[in-house]
Amino acid sequence: MSFSQRLQEVRTGFERPFWVANATEIFERLSYYAVFASLVRYLIEDLKFPTGTATTLGGIFGCAVWVMAIFGGPVADKIGFRRALSVAYFILTCAYFLVGSIGAPWLASARNSAPVLMVVVILLLPALGIALVKPSVVGTTARASKENVRSIGYSIYYTMVNIGNTMGPFLAGWIHRHMRVENVFRMAAVSVFLMLIAVLIFFKEPRRAEGETTPTVLQVIKNFGTVVSNWRFVLFLVIFSGYWVVFWQQYLILPPFVHNFVDANANTEWILITDPIIVITCTIALNAMTRRMRSFSAIILGSLITSVSWIVLALWHSVPGAYLAIAVLAIGEITQSPRYYEYISRLAPPGQQGTYMGFSFLPIGIGSCIGGWFGGKLLNHFTEVTHQPARIWWALTTVGIVTTALLWLYDKFVLPKGTGAEASA
Repeated sequence: MSFSQRLQEVRTGFERPFWVANATEIFERLSYYAVFASLVRYLIEDLKFPTGTATTLGGIFGCAVWVMAIFGGPVADKIGFRRALSVAYFILTCAYFLVGSIGAPWLASARNSAPVLMVVVILLLPALGIALVKPSVVGTTARASKENVRSIGYSIYYTMVNIGNTMGPFLAGWIHRHMRVENVFRMAAVSVFLMLIAVLIFFKEPRRAEGETTPTVLQVIKNFGTVVSNWRFVLFLVIFSGYWVVFWQQYLILPPFVHNFVDANANTEWILITDPIIVITCTIALNAMTRRMRSFSAIILGSLITSVSWIVLALWHSVPGAYLAIAVLAIGEITQSPRYYEYISRLAPPGQQGTYMGFSFLPIGIGSCIGGWFGGKLLNHFTEVTHQPARIWWALTTVGIVTTALLWLYDKFVLPKGTGAEASA
């Protein structure tokens, strides 16, 4: 097939809902990562929360998004993608506005009586919206694209996610440098509000394929029991949560660490752009290099690379050191991430791939939740008690290496053989 023919396939292979949904995904991700990039410093510097409390709250914010995503799919399918996206962007508009208003006078009464509880409730609200956005956009990509270009459609979706991931911290960094940090959250609220308008005007419900069925929320809850009964899979999820404990520290403790102990004038949000830029530019090349590697071997290798990334910052306390550490971390991410989902699909029993893929998000959420608490403990102990900040990154590296070792042991002694789960790509 010539390039012009392939281009014509792309031009005619997608219906309008596909482009509308994926365009809104850019701004949803932009808003989320802008908020995440500034959140912990906002809690510490502007709202005066203790460091450990602030990082724990940041971890809860990240955790809720991934856990709620398990249940968002059945709800979105039940009410329809157009309605789900509309509700989601309305919730996100209100939620991000509330995040930026935590310190406002009109919330003083709630803030003074139960500050932590109020912040937890506010930080859980975005998860309700995002849990509906993700399955709606992915579902629209499937329904509004022809079979011959569907794989390209998913690639476009993945690209939109990373564009938003790049733009969010960039805009957050610019706003944080030139204005009050509350404006980061207001910018996020405006972005998703514009997407609400775009959905109401331009998005039409994509046609459902004949015979298409999706599990109900009750079935998802029942499927949880099915997953829990597979002790090998549960053990893997628990072990792999350690990877995400290490990974999420770029959002949880790196920004306050760089600001307080490296360079108070550093644009910490811009440092976080390194990850998505590396993902966008290097994924295809690295996937080609590791395509003959067993899926689980790639997961182990990616975990090891991400683990040792923080040694760069331990040895080189500088802004360039922070950029380089995130670059190495991103290489580990794109080494393991696509092969992780491939492994999950191979491990799942016949007919249960969807259930297992849904629960594959759990380690990401667990890692964020534990990582927020753990990172705060490290930051407090090694900066305020022992005054040895470099040891923070050695401790995180140790967690990552232990996780890698446990994955290796799982591969050798627990991973079921002869099921295809250990096959190479």
